[in-house]
Parts: sequence; structure tokens; C-alpha cells
Amino acid sequence: MTRLKENCGVVGATSKNDEVANQIWLALLALQHRGQEANGIFTFDGASFHQRKDVGLVSWSENYNSLKGTMGIGHVRYSTVGKPAGPETRANSLAAENFAQPFFIDHEKNGIAFSHNGNIVNNLELARELTAKGIFLSSRNDSEVVLKTLVDHLRIERDLTNSVEKCMTRLEGSYSVTALTGEEEVFAFRDPYGFRPLSMGKTDGLTMIASETVALNVNGIDKVSDVAPGELVVSSKENVWREQVIRNKRKAFCMFEFVYFSRPDSIQCGRDIYSARIELGRKLAKTYEASADIIVPVPDTARPAAEGISRRTGIRVAEGLIKNRYIGRTFIMPSQQLRDDAVHVKLNPVRSVLKDKKVIVVDDSIVRGTTSRKIVNLVKQAGARKVEMWVTCPPIVSPCFYGIDIATHAELIAAVKSVSKIQEAIGADRLCYQTIEGLVEAIGIPRDELCMACLTGEYPTPIAQKVSDQMRAKMPEGRVRYWEMA
Repeated sequence: MTRLKENCGVVGATSKNDEVANQIWLALLALQHRGQEANGIFTFDGASFHQRKDVGLVSWSENYNSLKGTMGIGHVRYSTVGKPAGPETRANSLAAENFAQPFFIDHEKNGIAFSHNGNIVNNLELARELTAKGIFLSSRNDSEVVLKTLVDHLRIERDLTNSVEKCMTRLEGSYSVTALTGEEEVFAFRDPYGFRPLSMGKTDGLTMIASETVALNVNGIDKVSDVAPGELVVSSKENVWREQVIRNKRKAFCMFEFVYFSRPDSIQCGRDIYSARIELGRKLAKTYEASADIIVPVPDTARPAAEGISRRTGIRVAEGLIKNRYIGRTFIMPSQQLRDDAVHVKLNPVRSVLKDKKVIVVDDSIVRGTTSRKIVNLVKQAGARKVEMWVTCPPIVSPCFYGIDIATHAELIAAVKSVSKIQEAIGADRLCYQTIEGLVEAIGIPRDELCMACLTGEYPTPIAQKVSDQMRAKMPEGRVRYWEMA
């Protein structure tokens, strides 16, 4: 299916007395939606590191019993830079070891295990600088570049705060990081723009940092706060200290976290995601006149928006599309035919619900348009009399360089077609996109604190703007992803 892919998820935990492997595992399960290609956990017991890494979904294993230690970090991965986990990776344990995070380096702070959520725009430039210094890179993965850039500064500065500050001044892009050291500490930091989320919370005995608040909630932590953009948090068994390393005037919280990526039971920037998605539906219903028998959400992220439309219009929500929850990502399907028919494999229409009905289908986004076309066809083939497509996100017209898998203009139907042409291409009787104004109002965060570059083509960082402009100038033939550019 041509869907936007999630980012990654990171976790860090320290406990006064108890081992933390189980708490990290629970947190990773709560973050599974953010990455399904690989997962891993590192712990430290005061003398030695312990690790388990694997490709695919997070699952319980007796091997977790060997992960001793009262502090640790974890990671779930979806790759946007670097080779995805194909069948050959899953069949090769060494390849899986190099693919999955956390990464580990042993020559600073008695060892550092490191996990990263985000994307570095100037990754290739930094990689060349590191290589010129004789620093070996085992991959093109930007997470390895972040780690080795940080370690290079640690080697010189011998101070974590100064090294993180130096690192932040060199990195352009998004990064929420958790790390574990052999000096018995877990530290975390977030880029000065705050592109990707990062939260923390404490109970009497446990301190935890994670990509989303749900990962803390499942561990009994209800009082949570954001790790601020540009902030460093260091946690040991004895205490926790926080320091604002860089204070950036411009914030750029990713609007897609509210539209699609984050779980609806998460909270970001003091705003609960579920309420924001209800409002996205309300805004659509306020913008467009609705005339339909039923509202059908595309499972699962569009359900709150469908509810919001229903609250304003009085049209009932019906489960007209049922998702097969046991089908994995399309890249692991064994044949091209199955990959081509992924919508039919993952979604099945309920004919008794759809037959002879005028239907509003609600989805969170349209990327290439191929998935939307197949969904519209599914609903029509099930007997629907009329099918409208309502989309909670405005048209996506430009690539993302900050951690979402939208890498070229050529991938985006809205970059080359008008709304009327997109409606024609997907076969809908009507197409209703969210407005930029409606999106901002629904999220409830000022427009100048959101990153909406994929909707406007206006980027909060300079290299990203330059690269996007260069790529747009090469349309429609420009299909090279930015990290593949020489």
C-alpha cells in the first residue's frame, strides 16, 4: 500500500533497584506503530552491557531474561535513510545486527549504546567529514553519523553538555536520541526545532524517556512532560538533571504526528492526539457541505476524524472497511502480485454496509494516489452508489527531509496534479481536502511552530530548502532521493 511510513521509536529507562528490560519491552510494544522493520534493547548492569536485536516486530523472548541491568535503552525502526530490511536481511543475522538499533561504540564513556529517531539532512556532508578524519562508517545510516559525530566531539571536549551542543550546531534535521553509557547513565536530547516528539516521566523508582507518552503510560507513568527542543536530559540511579543546551526561536513540530503518526492516546505539546483528530474531522465538515448516508473511515487513524465529521453533520459512522491486523508490511509479501494487490489483502469491504449507499470515505492523507484509487474502487465494487473521499491532511506537494518517507516530488500526486485531476485519477465522485487553516486550528499550535514543509514547500532549515528547490527544478524526471545525491 502506498502509505506514509512511520518514523522510529526510542526509549530510555533507569531504575533505582529493579531491572528495566521488561519495562523497555513494554514501551517498545506501545511504540510498535512507529517502526516494524527492526527492534533492539541494550541494558547495563554496572559492569557489562547486554543486548538483543532483531528484525521484524517486537516479540517476547527468553533472551530478554539475560538482559540484566537497572538502566537501558530500546528502539523500533522504520528506515527512511539506509537499506530497508528485506528478506535477505532477515535471513542474515550479521546483516540484521548492523541494521537494527541501538548502535554501540566502545571507546568513549566506557561504551555508548545509541538510538535515534529522525533524519539528518546534511548526512552525506557529515559522513565525508568523518571519513576524512579517519573515522570508519559501516553504513550510510544517518544514525551512525549522529553517534560518531557526537563521539568525535566527546573525544575532544571530554564533557557531555559541550559535546551535545557542538553536535547540535553541526546537525541539520530531526533527531530525538536516547543513549546508555558505561558510566551508568542514560541521556537523551532533542533537536532544537523539536521535529520529532520526545517525552519523559517518573515514578518513585523509575525514570523513563520515550518517543510518545503511551510508552510511559503502559509502565504506570502518568505525569509526563516534553523534553524541550534543544534540551539534554541525563538520568542516573541517583538523580535526573535537565539542561537547555540550545534555545532556538523557531519551533517546527511535525504536523503529521498529529494527523497520522502518533497514537491517538498520546499527548504532544500539551495536546492530546485524539482530540486533534476529532477536530480535523470537524474542520472538514465545517468547510464542505455533506450529503451522504454513511461515513466510512479507512482504518485505523481516520476513525477519530470520521467521528468528528459525524458530530457536526449527524451522519452516522459505519465500519465499511475491515482491516486484516495480521498482515505485515507490504515489502515482506512474497510476490509482486500480492504487493500490487496489497489493499485487497489488508482491507475488505462490508458489502451489507456499503450497498446502495452514498458514502464519505475518510482517510488521513493521499501520497501517490494509488492506494486511494484502490480504496474507492473497493467501496464502489461493494455496491456503493456514490463515493466521496475526505482527507484530513491538505495536499502533500513537497518531500520531507525530517524523518517521513516522502523523498521526491515525483512520488506525490498533488505535486503534479490539481485537486480536480486527483479526484479523476482516484475515481472519486468528490474529493475534499483539509485546508491549511483548518489543519492549524485543529492541532491547536501556532502555525509558526509547526513544520508543514511537505504541504507548502517552505522548509524551516536552509539545506533542506536548497535541496528541495534543486529537486523541484528537475521534475518530472528527478526521482533520485536526496541521500542518494552525490
